[in-house]
Amino acid sequence: PGENAFQVKITAPDEQFTRVGVQVLDRKDGSFLVRYRMYASYKNLKIEVKTGEKHVAKSPYILKGPIYHENCDCPQEESSAWLEEMNCPQIIPQIQRDLANFPTVDPDKIAKEIPQRFGQRQSLCHYTIKDNEVYIKTYGEHVGFRIFMDAILLSLTRKVKMPDVEFFVNLGDWPLEKKKPPQNLHPIFSWCGSSESKDIVMPTYDLTDSVLETMGRVSLDMMSVQANTGPSWEDKNTTAFWRGRDSRKERLELVKLSRKYPEIIDAAFTNFFFFKHDESLYGPIVKHISFFDFFKYKYQINIDGTVAAYRLPYLLAGNSVVLKQDSIYYEHFYNELQPWKHYIPFKSDLSDLLEKLQWAKEHDEEAKNIAKSGQEFARNNLMGDHIFCYYFKLFQEYASLQVSEPKIRDGMEKVPQPDDDLFPCTCHRKK
Repeated sequence: PGENAFQVKITAPDEQFTRVGVQVLDRKDGSFLVRYRMYASYKNLKIEVKTGEKHVAKSPYILKGPIYHENCDCPQEESSAWLEEMNCPQIIPQIQRDLANFPTVDPDKIAKEIPQRFGQRQSLCHYTIKDNEVYIKTYGEHVGFRIFMDAILLSLTRKVKMPDVEFFVNLGDWPLEKKKPPQNLHPIFSWCGSSESKDIVMPTYDLTDSVLETMGRVSLDMMSVQANTGPSWEDKNTTAFWRGRDSRKERLELVKLSRKYPEIIDAAFTNFFFFKHDESLYGPIVKHISFFDFFKYKYQINIDGTVAAYRLPYLLAGNSVVLKQDSIYYEHFYNELQPWKHYIPFKSDLSDLLEKLQWAKEHDEEAKNIAKSGQEFARNNLMGDHIFCYYFKLFQEYASLQVSEPKIRDGMEKVPQPDDDLFPCTCHRKK
């Protein structure tokens, strides 16, 4: 139907002005997404969907309010009601797997032992959520990444009453808790897991940020990708594509392969950081291209960086087929992905990559179906509501393992809610 087939307008019937940004995203398969960002809160909203001058389906829709914008602090007191409204799944297998290592959690014990064990060498945040307020103490040098964790916790506490909970977040790339720890096992939350460690995995900071900032300062997110999937499958370039920095030996191998078989693989570095002395061999570096331009190519190569490559959700959401390197590292959703259904696997040393590409070229229809299944998976499991559900369920289940009361410890500071709000809101739930 084309991207201008529908016009969508969102207004607040009772107000003189409505401050709502609206974006219609054409997914190029006959389906559309409409996303909106509210800058103020309203009693009700009216949503009109038209084609030409005619209303479509049952438009106009009235969304009975009150409807709050993102910065409005108005948590639903009943977590069960919130979970139901959000359609959160009853059980998330990855959370069950991660927490199985910890039959109980003693907040007093971990508050002492984790900083002793990891506090000097790692970048860690110690959080307590108490009465729906967030408190933090940081350890280590590089704690800039705490902004993502602060943001998701504050966002959740504005929406729903969180359980009282005390936990540690690892801000570094690598999972920390070894499979066979020197002493007893400690619960550490990380953005990346591995088969050699026992960290509790959360959605990556990248995916989290893209959810919180949709239509904000982030241009790459799970919705914008769906409207920018490049040409149709038949019209895509049949060279396999990769861009990135030199954060792993195998990436050097990939660029080497690309030199040898330029008609099969187009791989190049956009940055040299780890193997600077090899720049003359694997350079010159090339200019960054827009992520959306990746989808001009039919075959996307996903290869680890320092840990898992965090672009996989976006690659799956496009409509190219992903070839994924076998890896010990995983994000929170990898265990639900199936090789040959959602992606084409290749060995971690790249020894069969050319063979797998050859297979994809000779089995175009199957490759197209794998691309389609990967896309379906991303649409059905990696959107904003799924990420909110994942975090909430994780903290809820973890909180239920605690054997003593979470405390606001010495040296903790309160993480304040953003207060630079031009349009304050009055929460109907608060007396």
